[in-house]
Amino acid sequence: MIIKKFISPTPQPVKISETGSDALYYMDENRLENIAVVDKSVLLGSITEADVFALADPDKPLAESKLSLKKDFVYEHQHIYEAINVMASSGLNLLPVVNEQENYVGNIRFNDLKDLIAEFLSVRNPGAIIVLEVNQKDYILSQIAQIMESQDSKILSLSIFPDPDSTMMDITIKINTLEIQAIVQTFNRYNYIIKATYTEDEKMYDDLRSRYDLLMKYLSI
Repeated sequence: MIIKKFISPTPQPVKISETGSDALYYMDENRLENIAVVDKSVLLGSITEADVFALADPDKPLAESKLSLKKDFVYEHQHIYEAINVMASSGLNLLPVVNEQENYVGNIRFNDLKDLIAEFLSVRNPGAIIVLEVNQKDYILSQIAQIMESQDSKILSLSIFPDPDSTMMDITIKINTLEIQAIVQTFNRYNYIIKATYTEDEKMYDDLRSRYDLLMKYLSI
């Protein structure tokens, strides 16, 4: 899942010789809140709608304007997780991508990541969900995987949600089967706390949709 595989060449970045009004037009045309600014092939940063509105004269070339560009970007050789992380922290919905020489090569749209995140979480794959409550120092992934394998089950996705107010964390496991009674009994024998289980019913899908929607909302802030 290397970023290079998900790069889009459109929309084209704004040239430093173009104006703030040009940048605003491109953003409006592509329904964006920010867009990359380049000097030839060199990425200078991203300009936002708020940046344009703050310009003394938006009809002047950006090169002649006092700019405060966002410097966030990712390298094309990085993992897609890094793009998700940078988007979440920067608030950019169009993230510039550069090569090793830090020349602009394209971008990644936030909307393009939504389906990818759903795939990572196995939201659309059939199966049950088991939520474990574990002390962080007791977390052993290999043991959890061994328990699943002993019951001829596979882990489709696994997500960790630490409790900021304690040493505990929730481990949400999506598996490839709906028959979880034997799996739950095995976890109990290993003294795991089963916080919740969901089979393929409306409650399960509500929980999945809720977690996914919260993640999307967080990333788009």
